[in-house]
Amino acid sequence: MDSSAFDLIATDPTTSARAGVLRTRHGDVPTPVFMPVGTRATVKGVIPQRLAALGASVVLGNTYHLFLRPGEGLIAKAGGLGRFMSWEGPTLTDSGGFQVFSLADTVKVSDEGVAFRSILDGSQHFWTPEDNMAIQQRLGADIAMQLDECPPYPAERERVARAVTRSARWALRCRAAHTDEGQLLFGIVQGGVYDDLRAESVDRLTEIGFAGYGIGGYSVGEPHELMLASLAPVCDRLPRDAPRYLMGVGNPTTILRAIGEGVDMFDCVLPTRTARLGTAFSSEGRLNLRNARFADDLSPLDPSCACPTCTSYSRAYLRHLVTTKEMLGAVLLSEHNLYYLLDLTRRAREAVLGSRYGAFLAEWMGSAAAADY
Repeated sequence: MDSSAFDLIATDPTTSARAGVLRTRHGDVPTPVFMPVGTRATVKGVIPQRLAALGASVVLGNTYHLFLRPGEGLIAKAGGLGRFMSWEGPTLTDSGGFQVFSLADTVKVSDEGVAFRSILDGSQHFWTPEDNMAIQQRLGADIAMQLDECPPYPAERERVARAVTRSARWALRCRAAHTDEGQLLFGIVQGGVYDDLRAESVDRLTEIGFAGYGIGGYSVGEPHELMLASLAPVCDRLPRDAPRYLMGVGNPTTILRAIGEGVDMFDCVLPTRTARLGTAFSSEGRLNLRNARFADDLSPLDPSCACPTCTSYSRAYLRHLVTTKEMLGAVLLSEHNLYYLLDLTRRAREAVLGSRYGAFLAEWMGSAAAADY
């Protein structure tokens, strides 16, 4: 797989942080980057034009959910995922493997593929790696992910080792079946919290060769410190000239610490999910707008934030929307939370380009916000 799609522009002198540009057929993606999740071809509560205004450069969709509804055929007929959802920038589709394996009671996995039941109507389906590649190519995203097996945490070493072997074999089959030269294909590192299994997974994937590498099997219940400790050697072992994508991570402190270890890309449903629950990210930490202390507070949500929500609405008004269950509350908080992470990774990139990421990270770790994430 041609690795020329990624240009590494700068590295930080005191950490392993990097700044780069991932080039796709629908535009460039500056890294480090946070990618909003649009599971069913929509980032909940935020229209695509607003996403662009908030600073998003790439949006995710999920192959499992889009396969079930509305189907990859309709999306292909519309011209691909971006056109279907009226998003003009790059898109990425997760393979859906995580969603399939999360349905443990109805999943049967073999070396050939995975059988599962639809969460919509109970219908039975079977995916081989080749099937998964065909679906993702029809979805037309700029970046596709291999089909992999994601074991839970905790899991016995033997089970994790089997998942590493199976995922590597599926990676080879995905690579062989992938024929869309304009679509970048990423492999996915597995191995749980076992350093030697992570190393084996990296070596098997890099021998095949991919445009980038997802780091999967995290954010499944393991302690953050354990994840970060095993993340560093993975990044050190991955190719320098390919992007590294830590899948499913949206905690601000974890993002910044992972950037310091050499990660380039992140995604998570956390900013919009917490917004729908009435919680906002802020320079003070998490703010629960249901709290009575905000009832008469006419100050901005976060005085340090320049997003439209913070520059236009008070804490008291946002609390009113949340407590009365007005949909606008979830919309405004979703926009704010997305902006918060998009701006955080933008500032992290600027710090790398200025050779001061170490100081940037230290300042964050000493802030009130870091203590709450």
